[in-house]
Amino acid sequence: MTERQLSIILAVVYDYIMTGEPAGSRTIVRKYIKGISPATVRNEMADLEELGYFYQPHASSGRLPTARAYRLYVESVTSRARSHSLDEADIRSEILGSKSTIEDLLNQVTRLMARLTNCVAVAALPTLDDAEIQHIDLMLMGSRNVLALIVLKGGLVNHSQFTLPYDVEPSMLEELSRRISTFACGHSWNDVRGTLYKYVAEGLNDAQETCRAAINELDKFLSEKNYKFFSSGALHVLEVPHFQTLSRLQTVLSLLEQEKPLASMVDKCRNSKSIKIAIGEENQTEGMEDNSMILIPARPRQQKAVLGIIGPMRMDYERAINVLETVANTLEAESRR
Repeated sequence: MTERQLSIILAVVYDYIMTGEPAGSRTIVRKYIKGISPATVRNEMADLEELGYFYQPHASSGRLPTARAYRLYVESVTSRARSHSLDEADIRSEILGSKSTIEDLLNQVTRLMARLTNCVAVAALPTLDDAEIQHIDLMLMGSRNVLALIVLKGGLVNHSQFTLPYDVEPSMLEELSRRISTFACGHSWNDVRGTLYKYVAEGLNDAQETCRAAINELDKFLSEKNYKFFSSGALHVLEVPHFQTLSRLQTVLSLLEQEKPLASMVDKCRNSKSIKIAIGEENQTEGMEDNSMILIPARPRQQKAVLGIIGPMRMDYERAINVLETVANTLEAESRR
């Protein structure tokens, strides 16, 4: 590919992001590339269409970018210094001024990202078994029914209900709860699950099976619950022309509701140190072929998390990336306070 062809691709993508209209050769010459004729640009655009970078919605119209063209544009955006049009001081003030729990903080962050990008914003906290435990409390809700409250570092609270195989005395469950919490505090479930039963059951000879059942239920809950998701912006996308098509809107709402496909995408970013961008068909989830997703790792309250933006392929990638990077950097700073 020549430098001129690359310039034409970047110009067509940028113009379409800004205007929503197909870009013709005269537009490209007038607004972006000086010193060449519209006929030359038109010939280059025809060649680039054959190479899969453009398509024409109508025979007489200008060109629209394909996912392949968007990929080149995004690589250009991420490889250069970006202009910062955001009011970063306001973003930092809004996040750093928060005294809320990590759940409230991430709800606030997704609302902020959605407002700044006009896209759907998501945040995901990692698997519970990998998060540091602060406290576990088991409360008897009947002769055998138990409510487990698990408090993680940062104040995130999760709960589960399960049924024990035998009746249990409140005093015994209280002692079991104390032992589990004491042993697990300051560690992840992954770190303690292998030796927890031996420590907890010692001296509780009459309650061996009850101990084992309770720990097994906790293990099942903490191991199977992959992420806690937060999202905002569904109302924003109703104003985006791309989502006026009902099937496209349903795809995004279904992705947020089902969570498993979203968890698969988040998994790929979770341990990364760089931003991940999936454009169009690069998204492996059915129905996401017309959308893009941008994900970035973050550390709110010293916990691993992932922040993301979901929107149409024709999103303002530079602004969305700026928003995600600014918010992630601010959360990192907030964690160090």
